[in-house]
Amino acid sequence: MPKMKTHRGAAKRFRRTGTGRLRRRQANKSHILEKKSPKRKRQLRGGTEVSSADRALVRDLGL
Repeated sequence: MPKMKTHRGAAKRFRRTGTGRLRRRQANKSHILEKKSPKRKRQLRGGTEVSSADRALVRDLGL
């Protein structure tokens, strides 16, 4: 059997941590930033963990 290829779009959006958890970028930080408060933009700065409901879907993409 050939190896399963990694979904390249998913590879650019998710990455594994050292302990094997999946990290993702937070939404609402790419455009229309003028009307968002500095506090809101600051809190969106870091990444967050993929939710338990989506973990299996992301794992099936080869990550």
